Amino acid sequence: MSIVEKLQWRSAVKKYDPDKKINQQQLDSLKTAIQLAPSSLGLQSFKVIVVQDPETRKKLRAVGYDQAQITDSSALFVFASLTNLDEDFGKKYIDLVASTRSIAREALSGYEQMVLGTLASRTDEQKVIWSHKQAYIALGVLLSEAAAIGVDATPMEGFDAGKFDEILGLKEKGLTTSVIAAVGFRAEDDAYSKMTKVRRPQSELFIEA
Repeated sequence: MSIVEKLQWRSAVKKYDPDKKINQQQLDSLKTAIQLAPSSLGLQSFKVIVVQDPETRKKLRAVGYDQAQITDSSALFVFASLTNLDEDFGKKYIDLVASTRSIAREALSGYEQMVLGTLASRTDEQKVIWSHKQAYIALGVLLSEAAAIGVDATPMEGFDAGKFDEILGLKEKGLTTSVIAAVGFRAEDDAYSKMTKVRRPQSELFIEA
């Protein structure tokens, strides 16, 4: 199947089968897809908490408008933005580029100045907003990879981010919740996944310029 056919199959599942679990290979595939997702300047200014512990997920459901996907899916992916994108963060990224590509660090000085200049030009609030956007790009890649391997995934914004941060201890880690996604397998009686997909026609969606 092409990715388009897989996307025709995918659905924002409302009801998961709690007895069906993704296997380690599927989990690794999803994590690798997120790792390979594009991000501005390649900085990957977010982290992803993969929550599988039942008790933790019960707590998260309580501050996630009691949405059953949070507890009934196989795993909950919590995308969290870094809150301290400072000069040290930028320099560590340049270190990673140099070591990964076996390039002399001084050869990256121009790129380093661009990265550091970009970070310095934004306020702390602007950097967090920017980071949230990068997390959403990674979320999109997760959804596509899940569809490609036949795993259901539901993107979700209905939750109290502050409470999520508190339950997961994110503030102490320099993180704040951006968006979440439930991952697993749809229940046989999940009505939404059986409905015809509704999308605006391409004639309304695209503008040729």
